[in-house]
Amino acid sequence: MARMRDRRQYAMGGRKPKNTRETIRRLMTYLNEDKAKMSLALVCVILNTLGALAGSYMLRPIINTYIVPVDGSRGDAAGLARALGVMMAVYLIGVAASYAQAKIMLTVAQNALMKIRNDLFGKMQSLPVKFYDTNSNGDLMSRFTNDVDTIGMMLSNTLVQLFSGTLSIIGTLFLMLYTNIWLTLVTVVMIPVMMKAGGAVARRSQKYFSAQQASLGAVNGYIEETITGQKVVKVFCHEEKAQQEFDQLNRNLRDNQIRAQFFGGIMGPVMGNLSQLNYSLTACIGGLLCIFRSFDVGGLTVFLNFSRQFSRPINEISMQVSNVFSALAGAERVFAVMDEEPEPADDADAVVLNPMQGHVILDHVTFGYNPDKVILRDISLYAKPGQKIAFVGSTGAGKTTITNLVNRFYDIQGGSITVDGVDIKHLNRKNLRENIAMVLQDTHLFTGTVMENIRYGRLDATDEEVIQAAKTASAHSFIMRLPHGYDTMLEGDGANLSQGQRQLLNIARAAISKAPILILDEATSSVDTRTEKHIEHGMDRLMADRTTFVIAHRLSTVRNANAIMVLENGQIIERGDHDELVAMKGRYYELYTGLSELE
Repeated sequence: MARMRDRRQYAMGGRKPKNTRETIRRLMTYLNEDKAKMSLALVCVILNTLGALAGSYMLRPIINTYIVPVDGSRGDAAGLARALGVMMAVYLIGVAASYAQAKIMLTVAQNALMKIRNDLFGKMQSLPVKFYDTNSNGDLMSRFTNDVDTIGMMLSNTLVQLFSGTLSIIGTLFLMLYTNIWLTLVTVVMIPVMMKAGGAVARRSQKYFSAQQASLGAVNGYIEETITGQKVVKVFCHEEKAQQEFDQLNRNLRDNQIRAQFFGGIMGPVMGNLSQLNYSLTACIGGLLCIFRSFDVGGLTVFLNFSRQFSRPINEISMQVSNVFSALAGAERVFAVMDEEPEPADDADAVVLNPMQGHVILDHVTFGYNPDKVILRDISLYAKPGQKIAFVGSTGAGKTTITNLVNRFYDIQGGSITVDGVDIKHLNRKNLRENIAMVLQDTHLFTGTVMENIRYGRLDATDEEVIQAAKTASAHSFIMRLPHGYDTMLEGDGANLSQGQRQLLNIARAAISKAPILILDEATSSVDTRTEKHIEHGMDRLMADRTTFVIAHRLSTVRNANAIMVLENGQIIERGDHDELVAMKGRYYELYTGLSELE
């Protein structure tokens, strides 16, 4: 619930880009490799803009020469046809250039998005476990999808429209000055009014678009959590509670979207109405100039066209502002992940143990996920190859934390952990982790065949080794009953298998690994007692030459451990084998005889 409150507060708060200029600069770096294509696209934009301007200005000589000649002569139908043909050719060049630039920029944008996704995914592979423990999966997914998509919209459309609009404004203003300086002054006077109105709307929309993206991430996170834990929701009859919490997040998203879309949406009408006002003033004054100052009809027609043409790019640029802010808000969220601190780099002289024997020593280890809250206090133990070390104790006593520290998912605050006499802080992380096989209580299977999922434990394993590993884990018999045996496709985290079957595949995955250190964290919790007994001999073979750490609530599974560590409040309060601990008649004896419960 605390996590839910934190996410809700995050969603409600929203964020402004900390450094808009830096965010834009970083986005532009993803376009560096396509500078040639962008240059070609800009050439096409220039051709399109010039074609539109030239075609519009051609109306003046056409009207003044062929339709209403200024010298009072009759119109020239043949000349009009020829002039219209030339105008059509000019416009067609602009259309072709527009088509080309759209296709080029789409390619450029998708190339940039591909690189952004690769960088984001690569960064996430380098982030420590702590990052995933403190961030919602759904929110992270939202950065891959919604936020990256908004960036793509900006790169493929907005950039071109901003450049095209700016060029169109400059070109139109030049032709307006050339046509009639007095009418141009009318339009120029309206520019500050339009820009001030657009700026006021843009400033408000920036804040709300940032809040919208944050709220969207929070909603996605909650949906992902609830769908994943739907069975738990139903078992505890929390459907109504889940609906209430989602409703609050959904309402918050709705409110932020209404604000963002409202201020983004009114930009067009505001600028459009101001444009109509400018058009009306220009038409009135231009008509008076035709009557009293001998201004030509063709010039007035062209100028009115330019007046609307001048307002259109301003409107488009103003409307693109909302897309820019939405994209920048999304880009900031993407770059926030990219800027997260990765796992500290290995020492330049990091040791690689090959082969690793598996002698593990924890010497007076002290650790807390937060420095001010200690979880483990003065933990010391020794394990050597072939030994089975078991951890028992109440929930939250620190059993799983110890195995996280052996993997160096977290760094300790005091003491030391050594493997084969080398402090793991000086070991190459990849070398350390590829020599540790883990079977966790929470199973995870990837989309792929049964064979591929087991081989995930050692990618160079042969099919025969995979089958042997499955037999060791007592998974072979149920695999052969699947529709396609080892070639059966698993999807949705193995949704077509029972929980116990999924766990057996995880055990088989560990069995195929040649890692000298094995960690079993409630590995058989999802397996029934009969199956557990059935695979006991296979597990014994699996653990024969390995250093094994076992965490179990079923004390029957640790009776044959070489040493059992009883933890309470982050300390080892008892240690010894099963018979020794029972004889002590302490905490372990209470747990084993049922006088106390694992809470």
